Amino acid sequence: MESKFIKILGYVATCTSLGMYVSYIPQILNNLIGQKSDHIQPFVAAINCSLWVIYGIKKKDWPLAIANSPGIVFGLFACYTALI
Repeated sequence: MESKFIKILGYVATCTSLGMYVSYIPQILNNLIGQKSDHIQPFVAAINCSLWVIYGIKKKDWPLAIANSPGIVFGLFACYTALI
């Protein structure tokens, strides 16, 4: 019973994590049209996600690695668009 709960919890956490990083899209779009935001938070998020992806790959924890992968891309892109 607990194993099934943990598995479902993992999938729910993966989906919410993906949603959190995809939510950078409006910030990126605003940056591109000239309404610049801060670059620090998305940069730190990208570093954090990179560490979690490496950890997830090493531990073969694929939901963890997959959930944090978009954070690297969207975090770095949000940081870049805030700086240009």
